[in-house]
Amino acid sequence: MVERYAREEMKKNWTQEARYQAWLEVEKAVVKAWNKLGLIPDEDCKKIVENAKFSVERIEEIEAVTKHDLIAFNTSVSESLGEESRWFHYGMTSSDAVDTGVALQMRDSLKIVIKDVKMLMESIKKRAYEHKMTLMVGRSHGIHGEPITFGLVLAVWYDEMARHLKNLEETMEVIAVGKISGAMGNFAHAPLELEEYAMEELGLKPAPVSNQVVQRDRYARLATALALLASSIEKFAVEIRHLQRTEVYEAEEFFAKGQKGSSAMPHKRNPILTENITGLARIIRAYANPAMENVALWHQRDISHSSTERFWLPDSFITTDFMLHRMNSVISNLTVMPENMMKNLNLTGGLVFSQRVLLELPKAGVSREDAYKIVQRNAMKVWEEIQKGKPSINEKGESLYLNHLLNDEELRQKLNEEQIRECFNYDYYTKNVDKIFTRVFGE
Repeated sequence: MVERYAREEMKKNWTQEARYQAWLEVEKAVVKAWNKLGLIPDEDCKKIVENAKFSVERIEEIEAVTKHDLIAFNTSVSESLGEESRWFHYGMTSSDAVDTGVALQMRDSLKIVIKDVKMLMESIKKRAYEHKMTLMVGRSHGIHGEPITFGLVLAVWYDEMARHLKNLEETMEVIAVGKISGAMGNFAHAPLELEEYAMEELGLKPAPVSNQVVQRDRYARLATALALLASSIEKFAVEIRHLQRTEVYEAEEFFAKGQKGSSAMPHKRNPILTENITGLARIIRAYANPAMENVALWHQRDISHSSTERFWLPDSFITTDFMLHRMNSVISNLTVMPENMMKNLNLTGGLVFSQRVLLELPKAGVSREDAYKIVQRNAMKVWEEIQKGKPSINEKGESLYLNHLLNDEELRQKLNEEQIRECFNYDYYTKNVDKIFTRVFGE
């Protein structure tokens, strides 16, 4: 399944070749560090750095006998060297190479995800400004609330993505950590300076303290960060799916020429991209659980984490990368229908203005309780008329709700016709959009 969704830029970080190459980079960095500390002669260091190589096929052949991947890797590399091979993997334990190598893979992969997030944020921002003042109805419980703009919907998404970007950048600091502290993490066979030199060479930070492994709360932080990101992407996808429903039809995934929606019903135009994203988000969230369970290893380490990480690390990164690019395409090409948004905004005969009327009455000396009764009783009349199929706009071009309010004698004692009509002004609901955009986008 991973192969289906893999983009080459991310996929190449998680091949077997990439895994062993990361180990080799770590081993070479340690050789250089030992050379700097005076243990490995310059000539031997030069030979190892220049000549050390591996063969995936040979590693698999050796591992079939040894049942140990790192030993098979070391043997394969040693076969490419001469006597200097005695210094390869010197003073190290398997997890020194494996965990530090995975840190390189995670770091490089997270860089791609962060780049993807910035890409998506730019696309959201562009569409937000395009529809900054595109009126639509806001919904609470799925029911019409008050007028908003589609730009505000997108501004919320952008702000949410900004939090994820910050979280991912902070997560990078947590996961870009390696260790060369030996079998129990006590540096018995190598000084702390060896680790510091090697990590500097690799562009990682040394773990302040470790046992046989890099602690898995770091990995869990990554898994939960990706899971949270996926949840927000799903949130955007679900909103688009709802907006594309036939009864709503305010926005729609781009439908290409020649595209088909159903084998049985030729008219169908389905939100397949956002439905796909919704499903993928469930998978990414599911991987957070084993990552958190991996935190509690036995004593200084066991390898119960290893098997799960071979799945969730590449799968989470590859799927997240794919999902972000898919959502970016959806946002960039989204068909937005302002006319339908306005049509739906008027669907309830002006009921979306009820709070505005409610808030005007206390200014005229009416208690909130009495004001609520006046506003609600007229609103209920509109609901009843809509249920019976009465048009939301009457023959005078007035909404049902406005008409009822204008004919309410108790209300008219407190508000004149001009005051009531002013409550139905859309500009009232967009007057602070520019200020909100300045808060969100800083412009």
